[in-house]
Amino acid sequence: MSITACYIVPGLPHTLLAADKNPGWMRLRQAMDEVRKEIEKSDAEMILYFSSQWLSVLGYLFQADPEPEWTLVDHNWHEFGSIRYKFKVDPRFAHLYASEVKEMGHYIREVNYRGFPIDTGTVVAQKLLNPSNRLPAAMASCNMYAEKQETLSIGQAAMRAIEKHGKRVAVVCITGLSSRYHTDEIPYENDVISSQKDDEWNRKILEVLSEGRLEDMSEVAREFSRQANADMGCRGFWWLNGLCGKTNDFTGRVFGYEPIYGSGGAVVGLYPKRKLRSIPGWVNDEADLVERFAGKSKTTKASAPVVPLSQTALDSIVTFEPQAHAAGSVNSSKAPPPVGPYPHAKRVGDFLFLSGVGPRKPGTKEIPGVQLDADGQVIAHDVELQTRSVIENIKAVLEESGATLNDIVDVQAYLTDMKRDFKRFNQVYGEYFGYKGGPEPTRTTVEVTALPTPICVELKVTAYVGQKR
Repeated sequence: MSITACYIVPGLPHTLLAADKNPGWMRLRQAMDEVRKEIEKSDAEMILYFSSQWLSVLGYLFQADPEPEWTLVDHNWHEFGSIRYKFKVDPRFAHLYASEVKEMGHYIREVNYRGFPIDTGTVVAQKLLNPSNRLPAAMASCNMYAEKQETLSIGQAAMRAIEKHGKRVAVVCITGLSSRYHTDEIPYENDVISSQKDDEWNRKILEVLSEGRLEDMSEVAREFSRQANADMGCRGFWWLNGLCGKTNDFTGRVFGYEPIYGSGGAVVGLYPKRKLRSIPGWVNDEADLVERFAGKSKTTKASAPVVPLSQTALDSIVTFEPQAHAAGSVNSSKAPPPVGPYPHAKRVGDFLFLSGVGPRKPGTKEIPGVQLDADGQVIAHDVELQTRSVIENIKAVLEESGATLNDIVDVQAYLTDMKRDFKRFNQVYGEYFGYKGGPEPTRTTVEVTALPTPICVELKVTAYVGQKR
């Protein structure tokens, strides 16, 4: 197995330089010692560090100096003293990882010059987990402006580099939980989590991780960040989830959880139940998805190929072919069959009520503009393609009743990602509705966490058909 284990550890210097000043800091230090012993007993041949404290603005940086050596003084906690370090780094892996990220179209730099500062988090973790430099290390930066999809894909690039490198790797994600620090000076021995709310959220997150549910943690990251000011918006967790292939297939262990000057610090182990692998066709970032699905990508090598939908994933979509229904029911062979025991539409008096309509292609289970992994999970989608397909399917159902889009009086729209997709959804919707001379139905648009099939948009409409038969 290429990944022996994944660990989440705090990066503040307290555990290394000031553990004796607070019992909780000492317990975290002891938890790090347990992780060190696990790594030493494992068959890991390298340690890969990703630190939320090594922040980059332009693209991504990779430590390529075989023996970086310097003296670190943390700019926030300089009273704890300095840390002298000399590490052993694997420059070949740095090059492989940097190349993978460059292939995706990102700006990269391989750092290899004397005195380049290694961040406190990486130095603390390396000092406590690999103090004798028994294993070569690899170190990558965290882009402070990257959003979820990009950070996930940078994690997947790490897995591709690991596979090419051919060595067994212990992965260490250096990040905290809540990151609200005390704003007033407190005695170190009186340290507590800065708010009860943060503590409650930290414990919820640790319960999820103790069950090995890394993907679930990644999915709630935005809410966690909003509620508890998560360290760097949970980018460390996104990176780790991307590297591991977006899965909950782990056993988990919480070694320790304590306050570090008001913030939440935890040491967690995640142990793969199966071999982790890279996902083919992984895409770069959200801004690039529409161009790639539409075949308009301006890049060549930088564009990961879009893989076809897994037939297994498509087969998992249960459909109900049109059949005889009670009076007033409407079904169209030109629209995709429903995914439940209901008709395409129902006429009641002068109104036609359509069931929710998705973008699947008629006569098949094919979904336009979606990319799935081997487990049937959505990697990427194109809301424009799907919106257009939804409206064409609605036209087919309306035509079965002798109606048209002009007869629609109300629309209920459901999106799985309002923030990302609303603008592009609105543009396509406007081609059919709302322009001068076209129909102007009322509309309500809401975000939902999921839809019955791996789609990103669904519409439910009501039409006034009057005397049409």
